[in-house]
Order: sequence, then C-alpha cells, then structure tokens
Amino acid sequence: MSKIIVTGGAGFIGSHIVDALVEEGHDVHVVDNLFSGKKENVNSKATLHVVDIRDKEKLMSIFEGATYVFHEAALPRVQYSIENPIETNEVNVVGLLNVLEVSRLSNVKRLVYAASSSAYGNCDVLPLKESFPPNPLSPYGAQKYMGEVYCKVWALVYKLETVFLRYFNVYGPRFNPDGAYPLVIGSFIKMSQQGKPLTIVGDGEQTRDFTHVKDIVRANLLAMKGDKVGSGEVINIGSSRNISINMLASLFESKVEYIPERLEPKNTLADTSKARELLGWKSEVNFEEAIGELKKEFGVK
Repeated sequence: MSKIIVTGGAGFIGSHIVDALVEEGHDVHVVDNLFSGKKENVNSKATLHVVDIRDKEKLMSIFEGATYVFHEAALPRVQYSIENPIETNEVNVVGLLNVLEVSRLSNVKRLVYAASSSAYGNCDVLPLKESFPPNPLSPYGAQKYMGEVYCKVWALVYKLETVFLRYFNVYGPRFNPDGAYPLVIGSFIKMSQQGKPLTIVGDGEQTRDFTHVKDIVRANLLAMKGDKVGSGEVINIGSSRNISINMLASLFESKVEYIPERLEPKNTLADTSKARELLGWKSEVNFEEAIGELKKEFGVK
C-alpha cells in the first residue's frame, strides 16, 4: 500500500482516479479547494484536505511520505481562461509549480500530470501525434502546455519521475453538465432536460475525440506503474475515433438549431500508438452505449 496524493480529487476525473486507487488498497489523500469539486464525490475511504494548490506551505505536510502524485487540479474552461487569464495562470501554472516542488522536496517517486489536447490547437493533419508542434489557441491551452514543459524540466533537472497524459474530451458518470468536461455533451444534456433545441456551433461537422473517464482512469494507473515511462513523456489518451457534433446530436431525441462559428479547433483525433507502446493501453468504452447510460443518469431522451 502506498500513500498517494490526488490533487483535484473531488472533481470529475480526479474522484474516479481516487476510487480506483482506494479499490487497490492505497492510502489516498485528496487535495481540493472545492471550487468546482464536491465533497460527495470523494470516496469515504480517502482523506480529504480542503486546500488550494497555490498554498505551498499547507501542501508540505500533506505530501510528506507520499510515493505517487496525480495532478488533476486545474481551472479547465477555455472561455473562462480567456476572460480570466491571470487567475487561471495562477492555478494552472503556479499551482502546478507548487505541486512539483513539494513533490520533489517530499521525495515523491512519480507525478502523473493531467495534460490537455488543447495544446495542439487547430491542426489540419490527423490523427494528432505527440510529435506535432504545440499551437494552443487559448490561455488554458497555453497554460496546460507550459505545465508539460515544467514537468519535463523537473524530471531532467531534479530527477522527479513525471509522465503527462493529454486527455481528449473526457465524459462519463459524475461529470457536471455545467462544467468543463466536455462542454458540448454537458450542454446537450442540459438543453434536453429543459426541453430546448440542441444548439450547434457552425455546421456541426466539426469532430471531437470523446474519451470515457473509465479509459482515462486506466491510463492514469498504468502511467503510475509503468516501467517504460517516468522521464517526462507526453502521451495522448483518446478514443481514436471521430464523432461529429451532428452525430452526437442525433443520439438525443431533440430538435437542433445552428449558431455562428467561434474560435475552436475544427477536428480532434488522437493517435494513441504511443499509449499502446509505453502503457499497454487502448480505449475500451463504446461511445454510443456510454451516451445512453449518461442519458439515463440525467433522465433525458
């Protein structure tokens, strides 16, 4: 049994990671300021510390004796980062630096970082490979990519093992329809609940690589245990399947309406060959079945 820290462990993705770690018998400690996370998401067998990652001094005592750290804490909304670039930088960059440094000082073995496919920006070449040059289109994308750079540096300079997983459009149980993972599925569920038409940006032919949280959790645990990673590797975690927004809308029994385009990537599709090579991971969850389960959970058709 290891002592493991999960920052953002009261949030959507983090709480699922906590559940998996508790099931394996680890001593799990959640660090979350509950800005968007919820106490009820936290496994009763985990220890919750209501602490902000910007508070380095409070982190020190929590991290003492920890073997692994999963860094899931972030302010993840793209539009929010555009409107609040300083605040989101303080959390997404300065907060990460605190976690990295406290991990180093606490002799943590490995840190797994929740990176983002937003680092790619808009790319005409698909599927997206980790070797492609970053081209973020928002402060959030830039901040998450900067986090990758810092994780790489801490691995090189301070010998703290790091690996970062670029998530692609995560969805699944426990996500917040008003939250950031992912906006379009959450928006469609909320609109369906309210009996409103589904609002589609542009022509609806833009595509996304939607990834179920169960697949994300498996990738994280493999990244913690894997003997082929730890030197600052960046790894795509996606379903490797294109789903258009129109196709997503067709899974709901609602009318649709179209609104003007906005600045966002036209298409995302992950090349996950590196995940298979280094982690032995591939996506397993069927999209249509998972959306059906979500619709049941939220009572929509």
